[in-house]
Amino acid sequence: MRFRGFLLALVLLVNLVLTLPAAATTSSGAWVVHEERLGDRLVELTVHSDAVGRDVGVRLLLPPDWQRFPHRTWPTLYLLHGCCDGDTGFRSWTNNTDVTDLTAHTNVLIVMPEAGPAGFYSDWLSGPAWETFHLTELRRLVERQYRSGHERAVAGLSMGGFGALSYAARHPGFFEAAASYSGVVHPASSPDLVQGIVAGTGADPNALWGDPVAQAGTWAAHNPYDLARRLRGIPVYLSTGNGQPGPLDPPGARPDGLEQLLGGQSEALASRLRAEHVRVTTDFYGPGRHAWAYWERALHRSLPMLVRAIT
Repeated sequence: MRFRGFLLALVLLVNLVLTLPAAATTSSGAWVVHEERLGDRLVELTVHSDAVGRDVGVRLLLPPDWQRFPHRTWPTLYLLHGCCDGDTGFRSWTNNTDVTDLTAHTNVLIVMPEAGPAGFYSDWLSGPAWETFHLTELRRLVERQYRSGHERAVAGLSMGGFGALSYAARHPGFFEAAASYSGVVHPASSPDLVQGIVAGTGADPNALWGDPVAQAGTWAAHNPYDLARRLRGIPVYLSTGNGQPGPLDPPGARPDGLEQLLGGQSEALASRLRAEHVRVTTDFYGPGRHAWAYWERALHRSLPMLVRAIT
């Protein structure tokens, strides 16, 4: 009798678990702590991430027809920020560009996640796991709660340009298109730049990918230039200036050594991509500094390609 009672209790417990909502039975490692509607389409989330080890910010731009079609899933554009904005980089695209107006008639879900001041879109050797947060935890969350579909594109500026191409290359089939604007697309060629950015936030620069010489393989495993062949099959967009003051810079602007360096990286990557038979479109526009006016223009120019790949 005791055994039969135990079996009955076990069956009841199993049935209870099976009837619970999926979110209660599936641990994704991330959940929404707070949601705030900032406009008709703009939503700001505070998301707890086990992979990062703290609460992080995410902004969403919902498709204009999101509420009209409550059972539809949506193609999704991940829009990645650059470095050095503290923990508010996830707000930078909506604060500094016209992306909200630009996509007012584009039925695409836009996901703008935090990546730390210098997280470099990676699972650190010792530290936060941003790659796991973005591509596993957050992906599951936006699929479950905001109806993100499986058609995805990715774009980003500077550090986010690295993230866009590194993610697309490290996870073939995850993204249908990728774009980099003034991106750090060949960090192994300039390790001092990456390590200096990381050190500038107070973190150990070797905690990211290790020593550039001793752990050269780890650097290469994240480096878009070394991963160029893995971008076959999707369209890639590269945009950069040469660092000289350009038409969108203020009067009296001085040459920008960072944009000059990153322009050289993009040119080298473009040559490598073409050698690997990757479909690459370049907008190497000459004079132009490392500035938002150029990244906004680059988004305008590349958005048709990105949307076409996922719709």
